[in-house]
Amino acid sequence: MATSISATGFKGGFGSSIGGEDYAMLVKSVPNRVRVGKPVRLAPMMKNVNEGKGLFAPVVVITRQVIGKKRFNQLRGKAIALHSQVITEFCRSIGADQKQRQGLIRLAKKNGERLGFLA
Repeated sequence: MATSISATGFKGGFGSSIGGEDYAMLVKSVPNRVRVGKPVRLAPMMKNVNEGKGLFAPVVVITRQVIGKKRFNQLRGKAIALHSQVITEFCRSIGADQKQRQGLIRLAKKNGERLGFLA
């Protein structure tokens, strides 16, 4: 292999610049694996999106603050279950099928959101 020395300090032939000592140092300086950090995600907010919306929202919010969140959620669950039972009985009395019953329950939920009962 021919070796040449010039003013720039190049040593060795063309092959030594790729496969020689410089390449070995370059390989050692580069990490084997590149770690990519996880994308930054904000923590989920546990806030009600219906807070303060609707006609009955202020009453609902004040009631929740007065009786406490746990007791309020228990009462809300019982009220929703009772309302679903009323809708089911109504559907039985008029002969509506399961799909129509589910549609009425969804409609009741949307109306409750608009009026502020789910605030």
